[in-house]
Amino acid sequence: MSFESCAALVERADPDRFAALMSAPVAVRRVCFPLYAFNIEVSRAPWVTKEPMIAEMRLQWWRDALEEIGQGRGRRHEVVDALGSVLDPRAAGDLDALVAARRWDVYTDAFEDMAAFDGYIEDTSGLLLWTAVRLCGQVSEETRTDVLRYGFGVGVANWLRAIPQLQDRGCIPLVDGTPQGVRDLAERALSDMKHAKSNLRHVSAPARAVLRSGWRAEATLLAARDIPERVIEGQLDESPFARKLRLMMLSARGAF
Repeated sequence: MSFESCAALVERADPDRFAALMSAPVAVRRVCFPLYAFNIEVSRAPWVTKEPMIAEMRLQWWRDALEEIGQGRGRRHEVVDALGSVLDPRAAGDLDALVAARRWDVYTDAFEDMAAFDGYIEDTSGLLLWTAVRLCGQVSEETRTDVLRYGFGVGVANWLRAIPQLQDRGCIPLVDGTPQGVRDLAERALSDMKHAKSNLRHVSAPARAVLRSGWRAEATLLAARDIPERVIEGQLDESPFARKLRLMMLSARGAF
């Protein structure tokens, strides 16, 4: 039941990744639903309380759970149960860095500089995607840099869509929140995605299915680049029809 619980959680809380996974082979879903459910639980941890110490404790709980998985042990929790069946020790270590990066969400401080922002996006979006690709896709180690670059673009797109919500919570989500700063960030993320996609076009079909989880990123980044004011207004979404059509076309071609 833990796998089914993970799938249900992703369907409710992360519908874009859920939609992409439903076009993937069952073997890919078996790995990715626990991973994405874990990501949801960790991303929620800093927001369920206004007490930083409690939020820190919640994140530490997940770090301890990953350490136990890496040692071949586990704890009773429906997401942890499913996660323990798909992670190897390396993946547990990589995901620990993802949880550590989420400490930024506990507080409302601005990122120190663009390098700190880039590190946050890479450690959250990039490492999640790399872990999923590595566990599913039979990829060479040489693809890691390109998967992380692709994940950076996906992460920036997701971050830009979340800007209104982050600001409502009192966060300072961007190093440069001016229209030109948003335009530059979106352009850089688009460039990373373009180069990564070119280098990753020959990866295995399971790897492409995992990478398809970023199916909305390009449209989001183009909208932010062309009219950066849409970010603050929360107007980056395409129409439901355009989203559905794009995913259908990518799935039919086995693309991402």
